[in-house]
Amino acid sequence: MSSTLRLQTVALYWVLSTSPVWASETMTQDANAHRVRQAFTNWQQGKGTVFDLLAPNAIWTVTGSSPVSGVYNSKKDLLEQAVRPITARLATAISPTVQSIVAEEDVVVVLWSGEATALDRQPYKNTYLWHMTFKDGQITQVKAFLDTYVLNDLMHRVKPAQ
Repeated sequence: MSSTLRLQTVALYWVLSTSPVWASETMTQDANAHRVRQAFTNWQQGKGTVFDLLAPNAIWTVTGSSPVSGVYNSKKDLLEQAVRPITARLATAISPTVQSIVAEEDVVVVLWSGEATALDRQPYKNTYLWHMTFKDGQITQVKAFLDTYVLNDLMHRVKPAQ
């Protein structure tokens, strides 16, 4: 065995033997990324949404300047005060398309686009980046970035359904 190969073998052994947490962290981040990917697949198929992964006391921040921008201190508040006012202006559900999912430790970041038809029959298309923190398989914190100009247009242009 060459000295370079021997050195690489020893280094790999040392990393694996001194870092037992590394494997469990990798498994956790893979599991969380899988949860997110499956939730988006379910959403595409009309079988739920990513909001199903939220812990009841999850903190969700919508960044930017829009009628729904702000901090929501529970899943219930988010759904009632942000999601409902948006969906009340849509004739069709938002259809998500995932571009990228990146996971590191307890954080999953997803870049995705969504398309729907508004009640005025105009398209609603937006791009989102959600930075999600997990604990025990549930999302506990989210920072949501999106094109608030597009959202503002929808919110001001379309009167919500009653």
